[in-house]
Amino acid sequence: MLCLPSNYIRVMVRTIYFAGGCFWGVEHFFKGVDGVVSTTPGYANGSTENPSYEQVYTDLTGHAETVQVRFDDSRVSLRQLVKLFFASIDPLAVNRQGHDEGTRYRTGIYYSDPADLPVLQEEFAALEARIGTAPATEIEPLAGFWPAEERHRDYLDKNPGGYCHLDLKVFRYLRLYQDLALMLGDEPDAVARQAQTAALLQERMGFFWTGFYRVLDGQLVLGPFQGPPACFRIARGRGVCGTAWQQQRTIVVSDVEAFPGHIACSSESRSEIVVPMYSRNEADGGLQVIGVLDIDSKSIGTFDDTDAVWLEMIAALV
Repeated sequence: MLCLPSNYIRVMVRTIYFAGGCFWGVEHFFKGVDGVVSTTPGYANGSTENPSYEQVYTDLTGHAETVQVRFDDSRVSLRQLVKLFFASIDPLAVNRQGHDEGTRYRTGIYYSDPADLPVLQEEFAALEARIGTAPATEIEPLAGFWPAEERHRDYLDKNPGGYCHLDLKVFRYLRLYQDLALMLGDEPDAVARQAQTAALLQERMGFFWTGFYRVLDGQLVLGPFQGPPACFRIARGRGVCGTAWQQQRTIVVSDVEAFPGHIACSSESRSEIVVPMYSRNEADGGLQVIGVLDIDSKSIGTFDDTDAVWLEMIAALV
């Protein structure tokens, strides 16, 4: 009989396949995810066996550039991997990611275990609810995977200045998100969690102002923040923060001077993003806004959809 040490932990390595555009960037992204054991770029769900890169590039084989991701289920879940994947792609682009176009660059998640399908469908539905329309990403059973040539493996490690279709801040947000999750841990105090989050965001991203407003007595009341002094209280529907609260959605403002009713807490603020934070209403089970994450920049046009997606994930952690 095999005797295992008392501190033995069974490692469950599972596999999922992600197509998110050029596999150089997709592989590099997942290599940075804690709990991922290995990554292999390749070609999936096409009509020919063992195709070459040159054949796939013609778009005649039907393959998608895909990365096989093997992960330790005790450290990172399939659900979390899917969330991170959706945060790294443009889910509305059809046969295109970044500057790359063609059916080989379509987005998809391919599974080899049918038990994974319910999780994939749930995350797909959550994404559809967030963006308001059906994503272009396909979810299908794996119908063959062929590893890419050696020159494509670990490409961005071998060529640090090489082409990557992913915005570089995606990689910064990935590390920030994972470090923040570890830092917050199981700390129960909301104010402490907000304070640590504001500090880490400010340190890593270098924004002009980063902080929280809490819903108290029918107003947004200033909470932990990093930056110059700010407004103490904001009414519902007023300014960017009050509007995000009222409309219960993330608001990205490229030029705060052009936003109707903007509250000028600082004349140096030029662009802004505000992300609502939610809790479950015990009465009816619905979501209610309990505060907002507010971030300002000194430059016009600092924030975009990439910031919105990642900051919504960060707000959910808090």
